[in-house]
Amino acid sequence: MADSTDVETLLDRMASDLQDHLRRAGIDDPLMVGIHTGGAWVAEALHRRLGLDTPLGTLSITFYRDDFTRIGLHPQVRPSNLPFDLDDRHVVLVDDVLYTGRTVRAALNELFDYGRPASVKLAVLVTRPGRELPICADVSATELALAPGEHVKLTGPDPLQLVIQPG
Repeated sequence: MADSTDVETLLDRMASDLQDHLRRAGIDDPLMVGIHTGGAWVAEALHRRLGLDTPLGTLSITFYRDDFTRIGLHPQVRPSNLPFDLDDRHVVLVDDVLYTGRTVRAALNELFDYGRPASVKLAVLVTRPGRELPICADVSATELALAPGEHVKLTGPDPLQLVIQPG
């Protein structure tokens, strides 16, 4: 679907939009947390572009998914890494694709197990229609409407590419 140059352009747009969003919200020192795996890749790129001083955090939501019993344990379960205190801090939660909202719901559940942030802003590279939960992104680089059964996946990390896969 897109080559690495297109993803780089989307990341530049996303970083600019996120910076504007945070400025309007009066947030000048956010914590950034990426959801494994694609969200972590996007978060790394945004973290660099925004020049954030705080370390980058990552979340593994494997045990928080509502379909865990159906899909079983993924062979590459990674631990979450949140090298900061979340309490009363503004968090930017980053993912690659927002579709049904279930991944973000799982990420919020895990995030709140670590503390109580002042706010959580959601930044995603791609949004798709088809929400099953009332979740929307504060910042999204692009929206894709795909045919029934099609999926979009971010591959990488070097180079990052968006790939549409048939259902």
